[in-house]
Amino acid sequence: MSSFGSTPANRGRPSPDAIIVGAGLAGLVAAHELTQAGKRVLILDQENRTNLGGQAFWSLGGLFLIDSPEQRRLRIHDSLELAKDDWATSAGFDRDEDHWPRKWAEAYLEFAAGEKREYLRDLGLVLTPIVGWAERGGSGAGEHGNSVPRFHLTWGTGPEVVRVFREPVESAEAAGLVKFAFRHRVDELITEGGAVVGVRGRTLALSHTARGVESTREEVADFDPRAPAVIVTTGGIGHNFELMRKYWPTDRLGEFPDTMLAGVPAHVDGRMLQIAEDAGASLINRDRIWAYTEGIENWNPIWPGHGIRIIPGPSSLWFDAEGNRFPAPNYPGFDTNRTMRTILDTGHDYSWFVLNESIIRKEFALSGSEQNPDLTEKDIRITLDRVRSSDAPGPIEAFKRYGSDFVVAETTEELVAGMNERSRGPVIDHDHIVEQIRQRDRQTEHGFSKDAQVQAIHNARSYLGDKIVRAVKPHKILDPAHGPLIAVRLSLLSRKTLGGLETNLDGQVLAGSGPAALGGPGGGDNAGGPGAEDFNTPIPGLYAAGEVTGFGGGGMHGYNALEGTFLGGCIFSGMRAGRAAAKQGRAGGAGES
Repeated sequence: MSSFGSTPANRGRPSPDAIIVGAGLAGLVAAHELTQAGKRVLILDQENRTNLGGQAFWSLGGLFLIDSPEQRRLRIHDSLELAKDDWATSAGFDRDEDHWPRKWAEAYLEFAAGEKREYLRDLGLVLTPIVGWAERGGSGAGEHGNSVPRFHLTWGTGPEVVRVFREPVESAEAAGLVKFAFRHRVDELITEGGAVVGVRGRTLALSHTARGVESTREEVADFDPRAPAVIVTTGGIGHNFELMRKYWPTDRLGEFPDTMLAGVPAHVDGRMLQIAEDAGASLINRDRIWAYTEGIENWNPIWPGHGIRIIPGPSSLWFDAEGNRFPAPNYPGFDTNRTMRTILDTGHDYSWFVLNESIIRKEFALSGSEQNPDLTEKDIRITLDRVRSSDAPGPIEAFKRYGSDFVVAETTEELVAGMNERSRGPVIDHDHIVEQIRQRDRQTEHGFSKDAQVQAIHNARSYLGDKIVRAVKPHKILDPAHGPLIAVRLSLLSRKTLGGLETNLDGQVLAGSGPAALGGPGGGDNAGGPGAEDFNTPIPGLYAAGEVTGFGGGGMHGYNALEGTFLGGCIFSGMRAGRAAAKQGRAGGAGES
């Protein structure tokens, strides 16, 4: 197979119609669309082939759909109009630069209510029959949250979402349309006459590390391929805590935590954001960051600081570091950012779930393909056994046994003592926390309740999907019949970047106002790029998709995500950018470098 000008030695051979920087999900989707149009594609990635698919591989595979057959079978009455209301109140768009994020949100909702399901089914993707209810909000009809369940779980989780795009791209590779260049780290976008015409970077030493494991950054050689279209799909900043701290919105969420777990591998570093900005790109909404409040240390870590997110049902009691129960609507699975602010306002960066064995075995799920082997391996027998079992799933039992954040106890005295052993700050008073649990327990003795969380549990169980697999019948947490007691220390967990490169609906990156865009000091080789009169117009030859664009436009989620929207955002933006770049490529396919 021909090389596409990825090193000086290859010049003179057929060059690509498009260069894709980043071999994650958005990059694979863009490559799929380009090769469907017969275009030649060079895909560069700083990691090895084992990491193909990027962060999507580690995901639970949740997809946001609107008024789907799966919803209708479960008597969920959804509509595009209701989803638009939920998205608008959750996003809270309030900035001048939210023009394109709004446009992307509108287009994505149309996609989720229309083409999305069939597009994925045609590629071989299958959904499970139960629709999850994520980010329930719970704070009012006109505020953040999903009014109805919309979280559609992929049969095969994240690896299956990756597979349905990876396989056709690998087939195109075998046919000579695609070349992968792994261990190629891009350091610069090459611009000429205001257009991006290629990339420049360094190859890294070969690495045989397993997927997700941190790799060497030893540099070996230079490369500088060129193409009429460059598509940046390099993800966010989830493992770059220096950047997260720099842009963390203290006014909205509180002070950046002293301890934060990493929900993504070390290579999710955000380097290409600055590189694109240096080439004249507009970079917006950098303070919109999506981190989780239910992180636990992985007892068997793959990358540095590896954390796993608990995806909880509605029954666990949530306490701050001092043992005070959080007020409504800070319940498990309801409002991530509101609860984030509530936690950090205490002056501590962790909190506690208190529950029992009956709750954990039905309501706890762990985010990630590797934590759900039954779904990931598409084993229906094990999946059904998991639903029917009186024990917690195997991965959760492993955390109970080996996880540093878990306390399992027969008595409240043992439970609180274990919590205090794991404290990173205050000592919890036994009598104070137990009295709060007892007050809540008394509200389960009858069919009525003034406790808003108990009311929320009844509401959840009115939905068949939750009643079957996610919400246990209200009962007394301190009832020995439901024991033992369990406490889980929860840390904050990095995950997604909701801002990024500003793009139009074709995935074209818009010009910014930095010195490189002006061709002024600091422009380097990019001097002479787009001028002031070209701000907010596309930079010729430059496209972007996926998390590097805030999943579309520079932040189509606004301030809050409704969940199941990250993979879908990568797919939709990758599709749009790939199709648009295919129209820009040379007629008839490859040209000469």
